[in-house]
Amino acid sequence: MGRSSDARERLVRAAARLFLARGYQAVGVDELCVATSVPRGTFYYFFRSKSELVKAVIDRHALALWDRLEAAGASDGTDRAARRLHAVADAVGEIQADFERRFGALVGCPFGNLAAELAGADESVREHLASVFAEWEQRLAVLCRHAADQGTLRPGVDPVLFARILLAQFQGVILLARVGRSTAAEIPAALHQIIDSHLLEGAGA
Repeated sequence: MGRSSDARERLVRAAARLFLARGYQAVGVDELCVATSVPRGTFYYFFRSKSELVKAVIDRHALALWDRLEAAGASDGTDRAARRLHAVADAVGEIQADFERRFGALVGCPFGNLAAELAGADESVREHLASVFAEWEQRLAVLCRHAADQGTLRPGVDPVLFARILLAQFQGVILLARVGRSTAAEIPAALHQIIDSHLLEGAGA
């Protein structure tokens, strides 16, 4: 087939789907090549290793997440930061609902799944995932600091620590929903309660 201009994109797209459905270790290079009709040699033209491919998959998911947050009005901006924090929860829930529709069940967070599977096995992938989590945490910290400036955080709540807590809670709620075979609809409901517990009453309305 040759090194067609869209072969790399097809490999990344297929890998993103298969890694979510079955996990990184369960999906081999040969399967990806068959699924995309891309010759094995072309795979290695674009990616020196499977680890390089998973980094591209991580980047794909990250860009989709940033786009979803911006579309939901949950990125930066100082206007009603508390409401924007709730928009983050809605965006996370919508992403999981999209996955649920595509795969027929909750499949988890792509970053969390890969971190659990690879963080102790591949240092370069761990660093790549860490950079995405750091970016997500930084985006949350911006909103949390704005909420503090607007006087909507409860007394004693550290906005930077709150951002880290939120990120950890997002990952934990998604993981527990997946293990407990809950529905995606339950995820944002739990996240809204977590956010509200750190805000002054009525601040997120």
